[in-house]
Amino acid sequence: MSKVNVIGLGYIGLPTALMLASHGVAVVGTDYNAALVDALNRGETTFREEGLEELFAAARAAGVEFTTQYQATDVYIVSVPTPYDRQSKKVDARYVVQAVEAVLEICPAGAVVVIESTVSPGTVDRCIRPLLARLAPDKAVRLAHAPERIIPGNMIYELTHNNRTIGADDPETGERVRALYASFCRGEIAVTSIKTAEMTKVVENTFRDINIAYANELAKICRSDGMDVYEIIRITNKHPRVNILSPGPGVGGHCISVDPWFLVGDYPGLANIILAARKINDSMPEFVLERVWEIMGQRGLKDVSRVGLYGLTYKEDVDDVRNSPGLQMLEILDRHLAGGRVQTYDPLVRRDLAPNQHHDLDSFLAAVDLVVILVGHRQILENMDRLRDKVVLDTRNVCRLEGVYRL
Repeated sequence: MSKVNVIGLGYIGLPTALMLASHGVAVVGTDYNAALVDALNRGETTFREEGLEELFAAARAAGVEFTTQYQATDVYIVSVPTPYDRQSKKVDARYVVQAVEAVLEICPAGAVVVIESTVSPGTVDRCIRPLLARLAPDKAVRLAHAPERIIPGNMIYELTHNNRTIGADDPETGERVRALYASFCRGEIAVTSIKTAEMTKVVENTFRDINIAYANELAKICRSDGMDVYEIIRITNKHPRVNILSPGPGVGGHCISVDPWFLVGDYPGLANIILAARKINDSMPEFVLERVWEIMGQRGLKDVSRVGLYGLTYKEDVDDVRNSPGLQMLEILDRHLAGGRVQTYDPLVRRDLAPNQHHDLDSFLAAVDLVVILVGHRQILENMDRLRDKVVLDTRNVCRLEGVYRL
């Protein structure tokens, strides 16, 4: 089996490296962050995820290595961030480009470079393929795209069981990469062209974004006319061909809130539903703050500093705060000169992200009169009775106490 250098040891790269190593593949993981690499070499995982500790132990026993240096190996898996440019809405591929440039300096002839980072259709052709012609014309480097398909909170299971897509220029390269992922992946692995693989990943997350936007728009419509959106969705979903999602305070994470913008940026004038969905979902944090203001008026609450946001991660029971609705609300408050006044708390976020951030539930509850539930962490589900004397705005429809406000 080929030796693999995994580039980028974040939420996707690290589990991928550990999974490969624990299934018999020689793996060295590379990241520019020396502190992160040092922690891994001390045997410390760098984020919380169910099953990650056990997988890490198995990979270490199998000989996985971590370094800040790129290695001369047969295969490279590039798993670095791909944000989008907020002005043009196009993918910002600079981190992928930088990683591939570094790989091409040291890779042997015939190496395979697999882009696992999510990119927009045509990114490999526009940004990566020219690098091969300019920096390594004689190395016969092969390109492939294997977009990740996992979600924080269920990474280990999904790495093993989710279907995968491999994009390659030729069947030989496609089969070589497919065999590498098949070392641990039990799902179906489809082999197709690189551009098709790029498109399928973006389309998957865009589909989810549009469906979330429909639920959120329903919540706004129902709120405007005094209807219960949750009851309407519950009854509507009894139809055998209807499955409406639940509305929420916004869309976070690094996939659903980002990938649809790639299509908006690359296909202006064509991605109309996609653009509308993005605008709806991006508007939800401000909609929640408007609900807070309404409720404060109804209940005679005047002190904004007694308002508490519960949940700074983007989903329940993970420590990932990327693009979270809670952080988006804090940004909005900052713009309106109210930043630093509301209280915040998340049991999974240990580093300070806001001025009035608490690190235990007791102090948080003591400091607030109105609790806004933004994330349905297991902790709050098990402590709902402690909210009985609070005004509660539940944006996740998880609280069954009497008198709770909802979207």
